[in-house]
Amino acid sequence: MSESDVRPRAAQLSEAKRALLQRYLRGELPRTSAGPSAIIARKDRTPAPLSLAQEQVWLRAQQLGPDRPPLYNESITIYREGPLDVAALEWTLTEIVRRHEIWRTTFDTVQGQPVQIIHPAPSVKLPVVDLRALPEAEREAEALKVAAEDARRPFDLNRGPLVRFALVRIGYEEHRLFATMHQSIVDGVSVYQVFPSELVALYESFAADKPSQLPELPIQYADYAVWERRWLQGEELENQLAYWRKQLAGDLPVLDWPTDRPRPPVQTYRGSIRPFTLPRNLSDTLRASSQRQGVTLFTTLLAGFVSLLYLYTGREVITVGTLAPAGRKRAEVQGLLGYFLNPVALRIDLSGNPTFREVLEQARGVISGALSHDDVPLERLANELKPKPDPTRHPFFQIMISLAPPMSELGSGWSQTPMDVESGGARWDLYLELNDRQNGILGRAQYNPDLFDAPAITRMVEDYQYVLRAASSNPEHRLHCTTAAVPIGETPPQRF
Repeated sequence: MSESDVRPRAAQLSEAKRALLQRYLRGELPRTSAGPSAIIARKDRTPAPLSLAQEQVWLRAQQLGPDRPPLYNESITIYREGPLDVAALEWTLTEIVRRHEIWRTTFDTVQGQPVQIIHPAPSVKLPVVDLRALPEAEREAEALKVAAEDARRPFDLNRGPLVRFALVRIGYEEHRLFATMHQSIVDGVSVYQVFPSELVALYESFAADKPSQLPELPIQYADYAVWERRWLQGEELENQLAYWRKQLAGDLPVLDWPTDRPRPPVQTYRGSIRPFTLPRNLSDTLRASSQRQGVTLFTTLLAGFVSLLYLYTGREVITVGTLAPAGRKRAEVQGLLGYFLNPVALRIDLSGNPTFREVLEQARGVISGALSHDDVPLERLANELKPKPDPTRHPFFQIMISLAPPMSELGSGWSQTPMDVESGGARWDLYLELNDRQNGILGRAQYNPDLFDAPAITRMVEDYQYVLRAASSNPEHRLHCTTAAVPIGETPPQRF
């Protein structure tokens, strides 16, 4: 299936293709792209180049000084309720690191170019922290403290390793496995699907003294990186660049978000996290409303978010970012750990007092277009388009929103959460990461505390829910034009 089959313009989408697009956005469907017929394993085992998205993370990490917080540390928690064989868990992690070269990779430069250095597979020895001597009411907080301390430790990209594990005993049959990884080696599909699924499958085999039931991987992340470099050039590259030249033409409007304090003269990259949950009844309403309107859940969440930004700022043209699963196009990479994401800009024009239904339609088209041209790294676009430099903010957008891939069902005794550990860093002013779960849509607002106080973020989340409820109940509501910004927390029912 060609890329044009999977990502047509929104106006041309049939119901079947809308369903395919929704599955792709949720990370459930591989998307085949034009280019070489297959990604094959490299015969030449010399150091491979970085993937295009991976190279951008590497470059930004090199530019950060030692006083900056760890922007690219990602943490997840695997919960184990029931008996745990620590030795079997160590064998499991050892096997995962052996299977996936990217989790035993570091970076170096050869003739001025960054390359991947793949190391022999190590044996994983888990550090174990036993909290059973503490009062039961204190154990959970202490476990999070252990995880947060590890999440704030920087990685050495040249020496590695770029993934760390720690096991915390909460009770005799209650454990937490904390994993902290550098962003250059993981994405949402990695941490929500591939890693936890392999972890449980391998553990269950090893704990029963059985061999691994997982097939060997036919390719590795470095093979994808080589393939991508050969593919994204010439006509394909120019086609994608032409789209972004048109989409981001002219002076990009600065979103004057009503922050609690003046913007620092340079970006500080400090970060805090405010977890939240959209109530189950609202989550159900949003899913049903999206289905009625023929759009994805992410389209509805995006349209509600830009509507809120309009009410806060009065800006009619709003650009926000999202994380496109650009590298997950090919069926060959679906079982790989690695970084396959690329931030893309979504520019929405709210002029003319549109209805929410009209905002949805525009958002659907913008998303479809962006996902059809999502392979060009953001920094390459900056070099190409040369927006006016500003040391206080990113040239294209300062606010992000994304819907994470669904988490795998892990079976009895296992569960996972990605939203309870802070690294202390944040690349964007505000980033809403949403996760569609059975008991409601979970959210994590990552924000810069040099710009916002925590109560302001809490009020913003409340206002976001208000807008989503109002829009879902009556998509014919209009966004009334106004030149005055709405203070954070002051829900404007008269305007929506």
